[in-house]
Amino acid sequence: MVVKTVTILGATGSVGGSTLDLIEREPERFEVLALTANCDVAKLAAAAIRTNARRAVVADAGCLADLRDALAGTGIEARGGAQEICEAARMGADWTMAAIVGLAGLAPVMAALEKGGTVVLANKEPLVSAGEIVLAAAARHGATLLPADSEHNAIYQCFDFARPERVRRIILTASGGPFRDWELAAMRGVTPAQAVAHPNWTMGSKISVDSATMMNKGLELIEAARLFPVAYSALEIIVHRQSVIHSMVEYVDGSILAQLGPSDMRVPIAHTLAWPDRMETPMAPLDFAALGRLDFAEPDPVRFPALRLAREALEAGGARPAILNAANEVAVAAFLSGRLNFLEIAAISADTLERYDPAAPDSLDAVLAIDAEARRYAVERVKDCVV
Repeated sequence: MVVKTVTILGATGSVGGSTLDLIEREPERFEVLALTANCDVAKLAAAAIRTNARRAVVADAGCLADLRDALAGTGIEARGGAQEICEAARMGADWTMAAIVGLAGLAPVMAALEKGGTVVLANKEPLVSAGEIVLAAAARHGATLLPADSEHNAIYQCFDFARPERVRRIILTASGGPFRDWELAAMRGVTPAQAVAHPNWTMGSKISVDSATMMNKGLELIEAARLFPVAYSALEIIVHRQSVIHSMVEYVDGSILAQLGPSDMRVPIAHTLAWPDRMETPMAPLDFAALGRLDFAEPDPVRFPALRLAREALEAGGARPAILNAANEVAVAAFLSGRLNFLEIAAISADTLERYDPAAPDSLDAVLAIDAEARRYAVERVKDCVV
């Protein structure tokens, strides 16, 4: 058996936890090079010890002393700081899970690509904000990019890359989030606790809020445009509340291929972890009789303006997707901290896009500069809001 070396960037989040669960079920197949986290020392150290990782890294250098104490006597190397996250990504793992939330994951993704292995994207922000730069780096270093998002992974499994001209449509499914049936007026009073309570998936707070606003689906639309060679007009979104069909690909003869599975990230992660092979997961088979029905509906552009903002940013190109992503991150953080009401999240993004329009970025540094400036605009706009 060939042992695959792995690194998990963002090991203490929900995706990192799902990845660890799969690896720990078949420890003879995997060797863990590095695990990283932002500042959850206890969870990171426990995972590193369980998997006998070579290195554990915290992005917050102030947590390094605690990490060293937690790993004392284990032989596991402890490091701290943002640059050390990138160094962990450069350790040359065969397979790297990129699950750091937000644009903070971009530099580690670029570092991992330098080594030419398989880089699995669970964080959509690198492709949204720096799509052409990330794709060019993957091609330059001979790296393989695989999507772990359930929707993009579903498309990947159904897409004929050898003959993309045969594809008529890509249909991204969306659960609609927790407020898919709410009236617009009621959505103004949504609390953070309500927004993070996703009806189908267990996710982190930021991505759960993005699902509630449907910005997550808008960002996925942009990501799909980067990953799959189709016209932007061929990308569609449909609300599918059961989250059983994770996305669909329609071909010119009218055939539609759909990938179905339980609402558990271990399924798409397992696909990438074993790719091009398959591996067992603990998922029970779908019980179609118990499901009974699968529902579909058009998304409401009035209640969920984030979808329009994302499509406009995609079609405009240049710096627009990066600005949208940055402003949304600021707005979501403000909402979660009680400084913004729910409906103002999309409004902050729209206002930032209106006020800031730089030239298209041509380097990683340019993307980061645009991101920083867009955040500054968004922060100023948040200050004007009264909850």
